[in-house]
Amino acid sequence: MSHTPLFRPAWTPLTIALMVIGFIVFWPLGLAMLAYILWGDRFEDFLADIRGNVRRASAGTTGNHAFDEYRQREITRLEEERRKLDEDREEFSEFLRNLRRAKDQEEFDRFMAERRTHGSQGPATGEAKPADKPDGDATAQA
Repeated sequence: MSHTPLFRPAWTPLTIALMVIGFIVFWPLGLAMLAYILWGDRFEDFLADIRGNVRRASAGTTGNHAFDEYRQREITRLEEERRKLDEDREEFSEFLRNLRRAKDQEEFDRFMAERRTHGSQGPATGEAKPADKPDGDATAQA
């Protein structure tokens, strides 16, 4: 039994069908699918080469040791600053989640209190209305 994936960069019925549908719907999609069929197996290697070239270009030396050391210190400082900003962003996101959760809980508690207060009068209409008639049972339930 073969364990090859159904969607792979090769001339399979699925990729051919997707290419034809792509050309029918929007021709660049069909062209992209054709490129995937022809060169998809080399795409990962291509991306790895690009990443390696970028790393080498960013880590390259100028020949001036003082400047290279300064540059490396600045890159390290900026990476640390970026890490701190990412942590701050995550903390703020957590704060917003907790704030929304607290607001939701407050609204739910208010709904339940209104429901208990106006339970015998039917469903709540959204706004809290004062009771028209004094009802001893309504205050006893709250």
